[in-house]
Amino acid sequence: MDSLTQIVLGAACGEAVLGKKIGNKALLFGAIGGTIPDLDVLVGSWLYGNEIDAMLFHRGFMHSILFSVIAAFVLGWIVYKLYNSGNRFGSTNLKDWILLFFWSLFTHPILDCFTPYGTQLFAPFSNHRVALNNIAVADPAYTFPFLICVIVLMFFKRTSNKRRLWLKLGVGISSIYMLFTLGNKLYVDSIFRKSLKEANVNVFRFSTQPAIFNNVLWYAIAESKTAYYVSDYSLFDTKNRFLNFREVPKQRDLKSSVYKDIKDLAWFSNQYYSIYKLNENEYLYNDLRYPLLDLDNPNTSVFSLNLYKDGNRLNMKPFKPKFDSLGDIISQLWERIKGI
Repeated sequence: MDSLTQIVLGAACGEAVLGKKIGNKALLFGAIGGTIPDLDVLVGSWLYGNEIDAMLFHRGFMHSILFSVIAAFVLGWIVYKLYNSGNRFGSTNLKDWILLFFWSLFTHPILDCFTPYGTQLFAPFSNHRVALNNIAVADPAYTFPFLICVIVLMFFKRTSNKRRLWLKLGVGISSIYMLFTLGNKLYVDSIFRKSLKEANVNVFRFSTQPAIFNNVLWYAIAESKTAYYVSDYSLFDTKNRFLNFREVPKQRDLKSSVYKDIKDLAWFSNQYYSIYKLNENEYLYNDLRYPLLDLDNPNTSVFSLNLYKDGNRLNMKPFKPKFDSLGDIISQLWERIKGI
């Protein structure tokens, strides 16, 4: 999920493990641990000269269970040696710090698994991307109550029972909301199956996910042998069906058999993608797992990549959002959330 959410969750883990011993400093170290997996964005740019490789590195090994275990021992030992000195000597032990970093690191990829982006939780043994698709990568309804509870607990003494109460409230409220999104996902999937059947759209697989910032408006894509079908649905729609199906061509102006980069991007997109030629050297890659800003235009995917030929490989230009401003996209979302 977004960086703020991961910081809040990491801080909560730090508080749970070491809050009674070191107070608010536990929140700080937990927040640091919760941020570390997302540093793979920087690490990928350092390791690779190709932007596609760097992007694919994100949510890879540094988001795995194995990395959480290794990094917890390494960081725990380093911080213990630095912290356990002077007036602080004996206030904590090595086990405390290993547990703090393990939980703040481990909960990061676990939380990411609920989002559509997917997480290689079992890397390097498997490149399978775990993606439950039940919550958006940024959802204020999950983050803000959790954040408020963490901020409030900071004002109580580290030994206060109220501090523990606010921690439990933050974890409890966010967990209940997560359970709601899982139930909502099952409900929306059942609605989409019924909608496909009633529309006589024959497909062999489909995927649904919530739109950004909410769990009310949902986007869906289904695949047949010759095309994709996309639609959206709000819980406030007057009819509990996906009605506005649009056919999206399986455009493949570059072949995965010719470019391994296309094969890798197709894996990244779970095979929901299209590629359009822009000119002799440039192509537009649409990750169709994500919503189209205009259902009638297959090239308006929120997640589109501008590819270009770079020697015997492909590379990509820096990602740019399709919308002009965040305010515009929020306004459009709100109008659609209200239902039709």
